[in-house]
Amino acid sequence: MRYVHTMIRVSNLEESLDFWVGKVGMVEIRRTEVPEGKFTLVFLAAPADEGTARATQAPELELTWNWDSDEVLETGRSWGHLAYRVDDIHATCQRLMDAGVTINRPPRDGRMAFFKSPDNVSVELLQEGDALDPVEPWVSMPNVGSW
Repeated sequence: MRYVHTMIRVSNLEESLDFWVGKVGMVEIRRTEVPEGKFTLVFLAAPADEGTARATQAPELELTWNWDSDEVLETGRSWGHLAYRVDDIHATCQRLMDAGVTINRPPRDGRMAFFKSPDNVSVELLQEGDALDPVEPWVSMPNVGSW
């Protein structure tokens, strides 16, 4: 058995791609349009997994967009979250904030942070290796909303 992907439904494909690719930095690996089923699947990989995602089945994020759905998507905390390791959690959070993403749980400890997608999917960032030294503005930044 091998972990393949996590699928999340999205309400607006362009907004979701702007978020996941444009702001978070994921890479689109492949896309499947299914006109008879009226849906699109877009598979994303973390940049470090781009060359290996399909070949070795590195975990992917599958965005599923149902063309005719006006359904409001709700994602509760019982679902959990996606998690990604990053080389520099402070720089990654700063880049996300500069792109307009709210950091719901700042990396006060230099090790962990959370933010949410436009469809309310919670995403955890974990510092690769040892935690970074706690620094401002993160140390005094409060939590915002739920994560």
